[in-house]
Amino acid sequence: MKLPYGICDFREIVLKDYFYCDRTDLISSIEKDKFQLFLRPRRFGKSLLLSMLENYYDVAKKDQFDDMFGKLKIGKNPTPLRNSYFILKWDFSCIDASGSLDDIRQSLFNHINLCIRQFILNYKNYDIPEIRIDEADALSSIKSLSNAMQSVNLPVFLLIDEYDNFANEVMMSSIMKSEKYESLVQKEGILKAVFKNVKAAASNSVFDRIFITGVSPVVMSDITSGFNIAKNIYFKPKYNHLCGFTAKEVEDAVNTIAQECGIEQAKAQELIKLMRIYYNGYRFSVDITDNNITDDPIDSGNDYSNLVYNPTLALYFFDNLQESCKPPKNMLDHNLSMEQAKLDYISKINGGRQLILDLMQDDHEVAIEEISQKFGIERMLSDKSHDKAFLVSFLYYFGVLTIAGQDIHAKTRFKVPNTVMKRLYIDQIHEMLLPQPMDRDYGKSAAEKLYQKGDIKELCSFVENRYFKIFSNRDYRWANELTVKTAFLTLLYNDILFIMDSEKEIDRRFADLTMIIRPDMRKFQLFDVLIEFKFVSLATAGVSGEEAKALSVEELENLPQMREAMTDALEQVKGYSQILKERYSGKDFRLKSFAVVSLGFDRLCWEEI
Repeated sequence: MKLPYGICDFREIVLKDYFYCDRTDLISSIEKDKFQLFLRPRRFGKSLLLSMLENYYDVAKKDQFDDMFGKLKIGKNPTPLRNSYFILKWDFSCIDASGSLDDIRQSLFNHINLCIRQFILNYKNYDIPEIRIDEADALSSIKSLSNAMQSVNLPVFLLIDEYDNFANEVMMSSIMKSEKYESLVQKEGILKAVFKNVKAAASNSVFDRIFITGVSPVVMSDITSGFNIAKNIYFKPKYNHLCGFTAKEVEDAVNTIAQECGIEQAKAQELIKLMRIYYNGYRFSVDITDNNITDDPIDSGNDYSNLVYNPTLALYFFDNLQESCKPPKNMLDHNLSMEQAKLDYISKINGGRQLILDLMQDDHEVAIEEISQKFGIERMLSDKSHDKAFLVSFLYYFGVLTIAGQDIHAKTRFKVPNTVMKRLYIDQIHEMLLPQPMDRDYGKSAAEKLYQKGDIKELCSFVENRYFKIFSNRDYRWANELTVKTAFLTLLYNDILFIMDSEKEIDRRFADLTMIIRPDMRKFQLFDVLIEFKFVSLATAGVSGEEAKALSVEELENLPQMREAMTDALEQVKGYSQILKERYSGKDFRLKSFAVVSLGFDRLCWEEI
């Protein structure tokens, strides 16, 4: 199997027989609308989609149609418009967003002019009047192309990849200094001017079709009347899997590679399950989840057929599996780690920190009336506009939240898609709560003593002496065992060694925190970990914070409320421990089980079973 990691040239992929998930059957649906905007998170296969459309509609590639599409779905029933357009393609990810506003403008002009030159070269054998390139003003070049093409029989199909890329870079690099971004997109900004010219060419039927990809509608909202003719198709259920891999496609690929490696079927199924845990979980349409209406946030369904995988992550896994016949040690491809910046942005605005913390609680889901489609830079910079719908919509577009279904009140539910995205949240919480690197290193060292040596004492001491000071000084809306669990989770989280699970279902009940060693990591000297948490408020115990701090360990453990909570926790953890040992029998299961009870945000006591 030839894997096209990093390759987004459709022609190369199909002609050289690379792994390809056929989406050509959706061309006939795409063809029904002339001007379209399609949004997906970064690294989700949008460039390959545009390359597919480019090769399908390009008049200059008519002779290659059978070679490229003959074996694909559309090849059996092509549309009448195949190979009937001149193709003009822009890729705004190529534009340098650094430097001054004049530098960015010139970089944009250079790219557009370069693409028009390539257009002239591609169609030099066609009878096209002269197109003049204006080095200083690409808007003039666009007008010259438009004038020239009005006398040609065939129209132009304009493809714009990552339309918002360089504008987003400008915006996110200095989010509180928006003058440069506003100068690009608002009033007579150069990006708005470019789209006004595109709109004018469309009205003259020169640009007969336009297909635009991007990450979010923020830039389009700011362009407003500059380009208000595009139809938003990114929520349509039929396009849910237009980019990304389906569960069936992933399963088939893993089985194929497993056969190449001589991996037995049971091990192959473990690899498929590992991919589902780490990578699966994206839904881009509410409508396909209507069969999953529930008022129980735990009941998210087990039907994976409507979920899609990020193709970059999937190919990263396939590539490592094929090369070494085992999964990658680090399941997070560094190409996806850049989304951390979006969480950092959210954490710095009102309500953002709390939302990020909430989303780590018990596979927490958040519900809003509908996803925002119109929010520009002004709203992003205004504290008054940062309601929950804004925060959730922003995280959804950038792929760090996904649609989970609808609740009984017809609200749309969202959740963190999978384990690799959860790691980004954990890393963000870790930096939010422990901004000093030395503190983070010390906490990591304390956590290692638990899963390497089975000793929880130092970890509990760190939480008691460091984390509790943070939680007690902040006005978080929840203060219970969830808060305590968050502290431990951020310190213990290690998806390189473990399958981390907060609120793991065990015999229809839920354990607070489990760390099950990954199958490919069982050769190392590590412990599986199970922890059950209980929280006793100061008021319930009848002591003040100062009194709690002054208690000896023996006095703390002998408080009636603490004894009762510890008894309950031990009973639960013993039951969970027995079930886990039975479930993982024969797999060198090395379980360390603990009950941890917190007295307010001041003291901890613990017991191992």
